Amino acid sequence: MSAPGITQPTEAIARARTGDAEAWGELYREYAPAIFRFCRRALPTREDAEDATMEIFMKLRDKLIQYDATRSFSAWLYKVSANHCWDILRRRKIRQDKETDDLENVPLEHPDPSQLDQLIERRTSEEVRKALDRLGGRARMALVMRYYSDMSYDEIADALGVRRAFVGVVLLRARHELRQALEGNATLAAGGAS
Repeated sequence: MSAPGITQPTEAIARARTGDAEAWGELYREYAPAIFRFCRRALPTREDAEDATMEIFMKLRDKLIQYDATRSFSAWLYKVSANHCWDILRRRKIRQDKETDDLENVPLEHPDPSQLDQLIERRTSEEVRKALDRLGGRARMALVMRYYSDMSYDEIADALGVRRAFVGVVLLRARHELRQALEGNATLAAGGAS
């Protein structure tokens, strides 16, 4: 997982649970940049990501007691963040009708992940962000959780509220949609240049 720091911040967490403001500051300084990057990829605008980052850290004051110290703090924090972003997307009804299409609409060809990686590498980060913005909420969240935060299928299933077996289908559909969006952007750019 692309988490800051190598060691668990167990001392800072213990102090933060007691209300120590300095410990909260340590946790915020250590993890806020990574959580902001996660939110920026998951949400449509920079302002949304900034607001979500602050809201997530405000939620932590209440949720920190739920953290199980035997598990990875960063994985737990990404799960809280993913759930928060997903709630924002749900509240705004960004999910598109195509997310609820029958599974027969999932393409049978499996886009080679390495081909998609090559396609992404040839694009600017702004082009990739625009392509992600064209995806539905579930597809975007699944890609961000899997490829930008390296979350497991179990963690993604839990965050999206789907069965683990369905995560692969969601990711397959999301990769296909991202590929189409990226190729569509290239076609539009080429057509606009004519």
